[in-house]
Amino acid sequence: MQIAIEDARALVVQVMLAHGYAAEPAAITADHIIDCELRGIHYGGLARMVSIAERLQRTGPPKRDIELLHETPVSARLCGHDNIGYVVAKEATDIAIAKAKITGLAFVGANETWYTGMLSNFAEMMAAEGLLSFIASNASPWVAPHGAVDGRFGTNPICFGFPSDGDPIIWDIGTSSIMHAEVMLAKRLGVTIPEGRAFDADGNPTTDPDAAMGGAFAPWGGHKGSGLAHVVQLLGAFAGSPVMPPDLAGFGLVILAIKPEIMMPEAEFRAAVTEYADAVRAARPIKGGPPVRMPFDRSAAVRREVLARGTIEVADLVHERLTEIAKAN
Repeated sequence: MQIAIEDARALVVQVMLAHGYAAEPAAITADHIIDCELRGIHYGGLARMVSIAERLQRTGPPKRDIELLHETPVSARLCGHDNIGYVVAKEATDIAIAKAKITGLAFVGANETWYTGMLSNFAEMMAAEGLLSFIASNASPWVAPHGAVDGRFGTNPICFGFPSDGDPIIWDIGTSSIMHAEVMLAKRLGVTIPEGRAFDADGNPTTDPDAAMGGAFAPWGGHKGSGLAHVVQLLGAFAGSPVMPPDLAGFGLVILAIKPEIMMPEAEFRAAVTEYADAVRAARPIKGGPPVRMPFDRSAAVRREVLARGTIEVADLVHERLTEIAKAN
């Protein structure tokens, strides 16, 4: 079904308020969820809100606010106290931006959070301020290392962002072959997941999302993607998470923000990024293939199209479930 963007955002806010969140963190969550929808990442949008509501129904809302545990001129460490990752990472990003603008670079870590979401959302915030960024977030051990069938690390997104004279260049990937939210959405919709993405509890390949949730997901990119995932898992531990966080709790994240001026004038660096991006886009595509894109080109283009249309496409089952949740609380 089609739903107006503002109506979808209002529904997210309503669900968060109904589960004990205050207006500001509810709004931050809604902005993040809707940005996923605007960019066509539907499994991270309203479908993710169903999982969030179910988790909050099990645990209740956080009992404490985000806490600043440690701070230096170039760093900070936050404890999320079980606040949702969208809110924790937004605060960490705000701190990183403020510090990097003064000192030239900043490193911020946070722990005791969950569902940090689309890291490119935070990289885009930093790029808008002219900053380069690196972000990584670990998670529960849903994913098996290369050559194994037992979960040892999370879906573990990693993200790099660069400001340019136009849209930023942002590379944001999960290091698993399939994201947790994709499997959850497939389970809700009663569809299978692609082959080669998961194992059941006995270690056999499966396309059944239920079986995959009881087993482990496969890593992305073989041993290379698995290696990146190990790095992200340990960076999360550096921020204070357990080495293997429990299910949907205790995640850790790190953010590095860099001001171009520590190496060269910002305008010069933006121009270099723009020149390189234009050169990549001008590369000849393979025969019969689409034009070559830079990372984030698709997201930016789809978002503009959806904003111009004013509505988003949502699965009927997801909308009905969220409406029920909002009314029942």
